Amino acid sequence: MEGMSGPHVIRGSVCLPEAELQWRFSRSSGPGGQHVNTSDSQVELRFDLARTESLPPVWKERALTRLAGRLVDGVVSVRASEHRSQWRNRESAAVKLAALLAEASAPPPRARRATKVPRGINERRLREKKQRAETKRGRSPKDWH
Repeated sequence: MEGMSGPHVIRGSVCLPEAELQWRFSRSSGPGGQHVNTSDSQVELRFDLARTESLPPVWKERALTRLAGRLVDGVVSVRASEHRSQWRNRESAAVKLAALLAEASAPPPRARRATKVPRGINERRLREKKQRAETKRGRSPKDWH
């Protein structure tokens, strides 16, 4: 594809394979004036996640699990119509797809190690709590004569 701004990197050395991308163009709603009725500027980009060989197997498994709600027969699709030009929408769609796959195939975050709350912090919290209660009790008109 000439004119595209190079391979869209997912993460590390893994890129979106141009051969596995399916593009569809249609009329876009939104800005464009008279021009909008004649040009197919909306872009839909489809990527067959279930059958791809370009992603490492571990990434693919993670992505399939995390994107399960978005997939239709193992295919993930992204739509872009925010620009007037088809070329810019193509760029936008490719970037969106790369970002989506990067997020979906990222390793899970490290588990949080539970730590004990320091005694000083706990004591300060209780002291402030008592003080607040005093302030509020002082506002009540019970003791007034």
